[in-house]
Amino acid sequence: MKIYTKTGDKGMTSLIGGKRVPKNSVRLESYGTVDELNSYLGLIRSFVKNRQVENELVEIQSRLFDVGGSLAADPENEQVKIKLGVNDGDIQLLERAIDRMDAEVPPMKYFVLPGGNQEVSFCHVARTVCRRAERRILDLAGEAEVDESVLKYINRLSDYLFVLSRKMAHDAGIEEHKWVPGD
Repeated sequence: MKIYTKTGDKGMTSLIGGKRVPKNSVRLESYGTVDELNSYLGLIRSFVKNRQVENELVEIQSRLFDVGGSLAADPENEQVKIKLGVNDGDIQLLERAIDRMDAEVPPMKYFVLPGGNQEVSFCHVARTVCRRAERRILDLAGEAEVDESVLKYINRLSDYLFVLSRKMAHDAGIEEHKWVPGD
């Protein structure tokens, strides 16, 4: 099977189930942004030295593939029985990781400016892509049914990425720059 099919050359693609939709539809924007986020997580993972965080990121990347598959399925096709997505256990995994990392860094007393080093900066970029994915999924939810767990997971994932950025900065001995309004 060839990678290129030529069926998308005119700006249309197929959902799981066969329905053809424009490549700029809100559904494609939602799962395309999830795919972009997943790529950034792979980039972040290339910097990680902590085995536990690396394993978490691999798990998160796998769940994001599930989320993307769920969003890519034609909701009108009754024959498409996609049971992909996330569940409460996946959300709890993120929450436990957030709590663990948050306990290892100084308490938040101010907003921090994104940056520090490459890995910390990539965490901040991934966090903002995650927030965009959340907005695109919310747009889709205005048109079609979206599993509520997907929205919770993506929301919690952006929190995870923020705390991961702080943890990576802390572990590298990088001072966080606080935001000072008006400066």
